[in-house]
Amino acid sequence: MFVTGVAYVITTATCMRAIQKSNCYHREGSGASCAYGNTFYMLLFGSSQIFFSQIPAFHKMEWLSSLATIMSFFYASIGIGLGAAKVAANGWIKGSISGVQTHTTPQKVWTVFQALGDIAFAYPYSLILIEIQDTLKSTPPESKTMKRASMFAILITTFFYLLCGGFGYAAFGDLTPGNLLTGFGFYEPYWLVDFANACVVVHLIGGYQVYSQPIFAFVEKFFAEKFPKSGFINNAYTIRVPLIPEFGITFFRICFRTAYVLATLGMALLFPYFNQILALLGALNFWPLAIYFPVEMYIVQKKIDRWSRRWIVLKGFSTACLFVSIVALVGCIEGLVTAKLG
Repeated sequence: MFVTGVAYVITTATCMRAIQKSNCYHREGSGASCAYGNTFYMLLFGSSQIFFSQIPAFHKMEWLSSLATIMSFFYASIGIGLGAAKVAANGWIKGSISGVQTHTTPQKVWTVFQALGDIAFAYPYSLILIEIQDTLKSTPPESKTMKRASMFAILITTFFYLLCGGFGYAAFGDLTPGNLLTGFGFYEPYWLVDFANACVVVHLIGGYQVYSQPIFAFVEKFFAEKFPKSGFINNAYTIRVPLIPEFGITFFRICFRTAYVLATLGMALLFPYFNQILALLGALNFWPLAIYFPVEMYIVQKKIDRWSRRWIVLKGFSTACLFVSIVALVGCIEGLVTAKLG
């Protein structure tokens, strides 16, 4: 979850910078030197998260989830539309079945490994699946509701992923940027590119909290139980902010949550590499959270006998996914080192 926070800092800063670059290209032309750094936008995003992090259960506000969902549909649809329009304008489909061309075989191997990490990152909600299910009502059973919601979510996101990826590669071929909305294959209509990136920013402001609040709750509960008589940890003071329900705050919460946000901000400033960070996150989370634990729980729940056909298939599947995660992790580390050291 910590690395997810780092990725969100980088992505948000990239999108905010893209808005500024889009306006610059519109004024000066696509050949203009519109170079801007990420640091200011990272600091701006970090400052906002220090405030939002102090609000308990901020991620559980219904309006936040609804807003994030709407923003997701907006920017994904815009990306698909711009990609399709670019393909139509080109008059032919770029790219090839073999993917991005590289100068050497090792480069191709590293690129494929890193791409596996990017794909693994595409479904990161397994990190917070239990927290989401815990907020559901018991009627109907949480497991049934979550199973149905997960199925629809996976189908919808896969649909958008395939269209965005397919149209993006068809439009730009080997020059396809890691982020269609910030890589500047699209210069016009600039206002639409700006709006799409603004939607991403709004989405990630809430998304950062969705992945951070479970960590906050766990750490604060641990220390509250460890030091029940500590006023620094347990004495709460009521805070009232317009448009937000009043909430309690402790000195420990202020210090810990601020330090956490600063830590993610520091890592983002140190490694501001969009593709590599997302791939690294996917490689780290994919096997243990999306494969290993669900498979092991299924085996225990269904009481599957060891060395039975179904047990062998499930274990083989888990082992294969472990291999994918390992090679993706190796590729991501190589990509980070190369990007950092040049």
